[in-house]
Amino acid sequence: MKLHTAILNILIFTVFSTALLSTETFGQAVPGKDENIPFLVTFGKNGATSWGDDHFYTVFFFTIPKDYNRQFYIKVFDPDCSGENDEIQGFWDTRTMFSIYGGKGVDPDKNEQSKGLKSGDNYKSGNQLASKVFGNDEKYDNNYYVFGPFNPSEGDYNEKWKSYIFKIICEGISGDDGNLYRYFLSSDAKNNLAIEGANAFTYEYTFRMWNDTKSVAHIYPYVDTGIVSIKQRNFDWDDDGTILVVSTYKQGISVPISNEDDWAESKIPIEPQEVGKSLDFQFHKKQEFLVKNNNVVVLLQNQRGDALQFFSSPIGGVPVYQPVVTIRKKTK
Repeated sequence: MKLHTAILNILIFTVFSTALLSTETFGQAVPGKDENIPFLVTFGKNGATSWGDDHFYTVFFFTIPKDYNRQFYIKVFDPDCSGENDEIQGFWDTRTMFSIYGGKGVDPDKNEQSKGLKSGDNYKSGNQLASKVFGNDEKYDNNYYVFGPFNPSEGDYNEKWKSYIFKIICEGISGDDGNLYRYFLSSDAKNNLAIEGANAFTYEYTFRMWNDTKSVAHIYPYVDTGIVSIKQRNFDWDDDGTILVVSTYKQGISVPISNEDDWAESKIPIEPQEVGKSLDFQFHKKQEFLVKNNNVVVLLQNQRGDALQFFSSPIGGVPVYQPVVTIRKKTK
């Protein structure tokens, strides 16, 4: 049966491969479950940047919904620097400090320096709620250290996200080894119980890739209102395969990749369909041979130079490419 020519010429429809998930977030594991990243990494301050850490500290933020009125805990998995997971340089001599901040000055929307992107100690803004230094401590190897309890009201309130903001800083204060670790935000001290609606984010992501050529890691920057382009910068990728950008609009575009101890950057246009959603930066390892213990740093900035947030639980869900298919009249 043939359709009328006029109908064929105007019939356009969109095929959705899948629907986006709800904007509600449920997981507070850092890295998040959808990221497929084994560890965050911070080297001692005497380390070499060629090992994949550009400034020897990381800054992460946790968001607690304003209607959550119970105590909570921030846990660090494997906070010591020695043993099975960490990266030795000669012998274990590294000490790492984890510090938690709340109160006025923590919210990066109100205090640009809190993001931790500039040199100096200004990123340590807010009230220090807890701190602990870890060295070669066998009892913490492959185990959690629990900070808290904390009350949500001890954080810095953000009206946009309707959440209280807390900050955790990991700093390599001595030595040159690599400390590999993870975080978990929990409502319980003994068990890892997620807080519904909570999330975690950072502005500069420093992480370890799996030692597996089939591995693909993901990080999810959020594209806020008013963004028309972004500049991506990646550091010390060691030419380990391909970095692709996927969104509901982009099927997968590749970006320039860095080698050892250098930065690569490029500009990426943002389409209206991508605003208010997350992008999916995919890190595909080299297939020809295994690049072991690859640590990489990623930073994104919008057209005004403001850094984008990487959320552990992507806002809007994991983005899935949605092709637009046009049906046209078959020509003879």
